[in-house]
Amino acid sequence: MRRVLNRCAVVALACLVFSTAALAGKYSAADFPLRVHIVFRNGIRHYHGMGGGFSSLDAVDGLGEGNLFENSQPLGFDFNYSCSQPITPTPGYETFLARWKKAGRVIEIVMPVMGGKPGEMNACDLNVTMKQNTVYVRHNGEVTEEPVAEFKDWMVKHQYDPEHGKDVPVNVAADRPPADQPAAAPSAPQQPAVAPVGSGSAPTP
Repeated sequence: MRRVLNRCAVVALACLVFSTAALAGKYSAADFPLRVHIVFRNGIRHYHGMGGGFSSLDAVDGLGEGNLFENSQPLGFDFNYSCSQPITPTPGYETFLARWKKAGRVIEIVMPVMGGKPGEMNACDLNVTMKQNTVYVRHNGEVTEEPVAEFKDWMVKHQYDPEHGKDVPVNVAADRPPADQPAAAPSAPQQPAVAPVGSGSAPTP
Protein backbone atom coordinates (compact mmCIF):
# COMPACT_ATOMS: atom_id res chain seq x y z
CA MET A 1 0.00 0.00 0.00
CA ARG A 2 2.82 2.38 0.91
CA ARG A 3 4.52 1.74 -2.45
CA VAL A 4 1.26 2.53 -4.28
CA LEU A 5 0.79 5.75 -2.36
CA ASN A 6 4.39 6.77 -3.01
CA ARG A 7 3.97 6.11 -6.72
CA CYS A 8 0.78 8.21 -6.84
CA ALA A 9 2.56 11.03 -5.04
CA VAL A 10 5.40 10.97 -7.58
CA VAL A 11 2.96 11.04 -10.51
CA ALA A 12 0.98 13.91 -8.98
CA LEU A 13 4.18 15.85 -8.34
CA ALA A 14 5.36 15.35 -11.92
CA CYS A 15 2.03 16.59 -13.29
CA LEU A 16 2.14 19.60 -10.99
CA VAL A 17 5.66 20.48 -12.11
CA PHE A 18 4.71 20.15 -15.79
CA SER A 19 1.57 22.24 -15.61
CA THR A 20 2.28 24.93 -13.04
CA ALA A 21 6.03 25.46 -12.78
CA ALA A 22 7.46 28.79 -13.81
CA LEU A 23 8.31 28.64 -17.49
CA ALA A 24 11.78 29.51 -18.70
CA GLY A 25 12.36 32.46 -20.97
CA LYS A 26 9.52 34.58 -22.31
CA TYR A 27 6.58 32.51 -21.02
CA SER A 28 4.98 32.81 -17.59
CA ALA A 29 2.59 30.24 -16.14
CA ALA A 30 0.47 33.07 -14.76
CA ASP A 31 -0.30 34.17 -18.32
CA PHE A 32 -1.73 30.77 -19.24
CA PRO A 33 -4.69 30.13 -16.88
CA LEU A 34 -6.50 27.57 -19.06
CA ARG A 35 -5.70 23.91 -19.64
CA VAL A 36 -5.87 21.83 -22.82
CA HIS A 37 -5.90 18.05 -23.07
CA ILE A 38 -5.02 16.72 -26.53
CA VAL A 39 -7.02 13.55 -27.12
CA PHE A 40 -5.80 12.86 -30.65
CA ARG A 41 -3.44 14.56 -33.08
CA ASN A 42 -1.60 13.76 -36.27
CA GLY A 43 1.00 15.73 -38.12
CA ILE A 44 3.41 15.93 -41.02
CA ARG A 45 6.96 17.10 -40.55
CA HIS A 46 8.50 19.42 -43.11
CA TYR A 47 12.27 19.53 -43.43
CA HIS A 48 14.57 22.15 -44.89
CA GLY A 49 18.00 21.40 -46.25
CA MET A 50 19.97 19.19 -48.59
CA GLY A 51 19.17 15.82 -47.06
CA GLY A 52 21.74 13.20 -46.13
CA GLY A 53 21.86 14.29 -42.53
CA PHE A 54 21.98 17.99 -43.36
CA SER A 55 18.21 18.62 -43.16
CA SER A 56 16.60 20.41 -40.25
CA LEU A 57 12.99 20.40 -39.06
CA ASP A 58 11.23 23.45 -40.47
CA ALA A 59 7.61 23.00 -39.38
CA VAL A 60 4.95 20.47 -38.43
CA ASP A 61 1.30 20.76 -39.38
CA GLY A 62 -1.68 18.56 -38.66
CA LEU A 63 -5.15 18.08 -37.20
CA GLY A 64 -6.60 16.83 -33.96
CA GLU A 65 -9.22 16.80 -31.24
CA GLY A 66 -8.93 18.06 -27.69
CA ASN A 67 -10.70 19.43 -24.64
CA LEU A 68 -10.45 22.91 -23.16
CA PHE A 69 -10.81 23.45 -19.42
CA GLU A 70 -11.98 26.98 -18.63
CA ASN A 71 -13.52 28.04 -15.30
CA SER A 72 -13.60 24.34 -14.33
CA GLN A 73 -15.83 23.56 -17.31
CA PRO A 74 -14.74 21.18 -20.08
CA LEU A 75 -15.57 21.63 -23.76
CA GLY A 76 -14.31 19.74 -26.79
CA PHE A 77 -12.82 21.23 -29.92
CA ASP A 78 -11.40 20.28 -33.30
CA PHE A 79 -8.17 21.95 -34.34
CA ASN A 80 -5.49 22.33 -36.94
CA TYR A 81 -2.01 23.65 -36.35
CA SER A 82 1.30 24.54 -37.95
CA CYS A 83 4.11 24.79 -35.43
CA SER A 84 7.89 24.64 -35.22
CA GLN A 85 7.82 21.17 -33.62
CA PRO A 86 5.43 18.27 -33.07
CA ILE A 87 2.87 18.61 -30.29
CA THR A 88 4.58 16.95 -27.35
CA PRO A 89 2.85 13.72 -26.24
CA THR A 90 1.55 13.89 -22.67
CA PRO A 91 0.97 10.77 -20.56
CA GLY A 92 -2.27 10.04 -18.80
CA TYR A 93 -4.51 13.03 -18.16
CA GLU A 94 -1.79 15.66 -18.18
CA THR A 95 -2.68 18.95 -19.85
CA PHE A 96 -0.95 21.87 -21.53
CA LEU A 97 -0.96 25.37 -20.12
CA ALA A 98 -3.12 27.44 -22.47
CA ARG A 99 -4.78 30.78 -23.12
CA TRP A 100 -7.04 32.36 -25.70
CA LYS A 101 -5.04 34.18 -28.37
CA LYS A 102 -8.17 35.03 -30.38
CA ALA A 103 -11.38 34.43 -28.45
CA GLY A 104 -13.28 31.44 -29.78
CA ARG A 105 -10.83 30.92 -32.64
CA VAL A 106 -7.19 30.44 -31.60
CA ILE A 107 -5.82 28.79 -28.44
CA GLU A 108 -2.13 29.14 -27.62
CA ILE A 109 -0.49 26.30 -25.71
CA VAL A 110 3.04 25.97 -24.35
CA MET A 111 4.98 22.72 -24.42
CA PRO A 112 8.54 21.52 -23.76
CA VAL A 113 11.04 22.23 -26.53
CA MET A 114 11.85 19.02 -28.39
CA GLY A 115 15.42 18.18 -27.43
CA GLY A 116 15.67 21.33 -25.33
CA LYS A 117 16.86 21.95 -21.81
CA PRO A 118 14.61 21.24 -18.79
CA GLY A 119 12.05 24.02 -18.47
CA GLU A 120 12.64 25.32 -22.00
CA MET A 121 9.26 25.87 -23.68
CA ASN A 122 7.76 26.56 -27.09
CA ALA A 123 4.35 28.02 -27.96
CA CYS A 124 1.97 26.57 -30.53
CA ASP A 125 -1.27 28.06 -31.88
CA LEU A 126 -4.29 25.78 -32.31
CA ASN A 127 -6.91 27.03 -34.75
CA VAL A 128 -10.03 25.69 -33.10
CA THR A 129 -13.66 24.97 -33.83
CA MET A 130 -15.41 24.55 -30.50
CA LYS A 131 -18.01 21.85 -29.98
CA GLN A 132 -21.49 22.86 -28.83
CA ASN A 133 -22.00 20.64 -25.80
CA THR A 134 -19.64 17.67 -26.01
CA VAL A 135 -16.11 16.65 -25.09
CA TYR A 136 -13.78 14.09 -26.62
CA VAL A 137 -12.98 10.90 -24.71
CA ARG A 138 -11.29 7.60 -25.47
CA HIS A 139 -13.20 4.33 -25.24
CA ASN A 140 -11.70 1.01 -26.30
CA GLY A 141 -8.89 2.80 -28.10
CA GLU A 142 -11.18 5.01 -30.19
CA VAL A 143 -12.01 8.70 -29.94
CA THR A 144 -15.69 9.36 -29.24
CA GLU A 145 -17.80 12.29 -28.06
CA GLU A 146 -19.58 12.51 -24.71
CA PRO A 147 -22.00 15.11 -23.33
CA VAL A 148 -20.33 17.83 -21.27
CA ALA A 149 -22.64 17.20 -18.30
CA GLU A 150 -21.69 13.51 -18.19
CA PHE A 151 -17.98 14.29 -18.36
CA LYS A 152 -18.34 17.00 -15.72
CA ASP A 153 -19.95 14.46 -13.38
CA TRP A 154 -16.98 12.18 -14.02
CA MET A 155 -14.60 15.03 -13.17
CA VAL A 156 -16.34 15.67 -9.86
CA LYS A 157 -16.51 11.97 -9.00
CA HIS A 158 -12.80 11.46 -9.65
CA GLN A 159 -11.60 14.85 -8.36
CA TYR A 160 -10.15 15.88 -11.72
CA ASP A 161 -9.71 19.64 -12.21
CA PRO A 162 -6.47 20.46 -14.04
CA GLU A 163 -6.98 24.22 -13.75
CA HIS A 164 -6.57 23.87 -10.00
CA GLY A 165 -3.73 21.37 -9.80
CA LYS A 166 -5.86 18.20 -9.75
CA ASP A 167 -4.12 16.62 -12.73
CA VAL A 168 -4.50 12.96 -11.72
CA PRO A 169 -8.08 11.62 -11.42
CA VAL A 170 -8.56 9.10 -8.63
CA ASN A 171 -10.13 5.63 -8.88
CA VAL A 172 -10.59 5.67 -12.65
CA ALA A 173 -9.73 2.07 -13.50
CA ALA A 174 -13.24 0.80 -12.85
CA ASP A 175 -15.14 2.95 -15.32
CA ARG A 176 -12.76 4.44 -17.87
CA PRO A 177 -9.66 3.16 -19.72
CA PRO A 178 -6.36 4.97 -19.17
CA ALA A 179 -6.16 8.29 -20.97
CA ASP A 180 -2.78 7.40 -22.44
CA GLN A 181 -4.17 4.29 -24.14
CA PRO A 182 -3.36 4.64 -27.85
CA ALA A 183 -6.30 6.21 -29.63
CA ALA A 184 -7.45 5.34 -33.11
CA ALA A 185 -8.03 8.10 -35.58
CA PRO A 186 -11.60 9.25 -36.18
CA SER A 187 -13.50 7.15 -38.71
CA ALA A 188 -12.99 9.66 -41.54
CA PRO A 189 -9.97 11.82 -40.68
CA GLN A 190 -9.05 14.71 -42.91
CA GLN A 191 -5.46 14.97 -44.02
CA PRO A 192 -3.63 18.29 -43.84
CA ALA A 193 -2.47 19.73 -47.12
CA VAL A 194 1.26 19.29 -47.55
CA ALA A 195 3.13 22.10 -49.25
CA PRO A 196 6.72 21.30 -50.31
CA VAL A 197 9.16 22.73 -47.82
CA GLY A 198 12.87 22.32 -48.39
CA SER A 199 13.79 18.81 -49.40
CA GLY A 200 10.78 16.85 -48.18
CA SER A 201 8.40 15.89 -45.41
CA ALA A 202 7.69 12.97 -43.13
CA PRO A 203 4.81 11.99 -40.84
CA THR A 204 5.11 12.49 -37.10
CA PRO A 205 5.10 9.35 -34.97
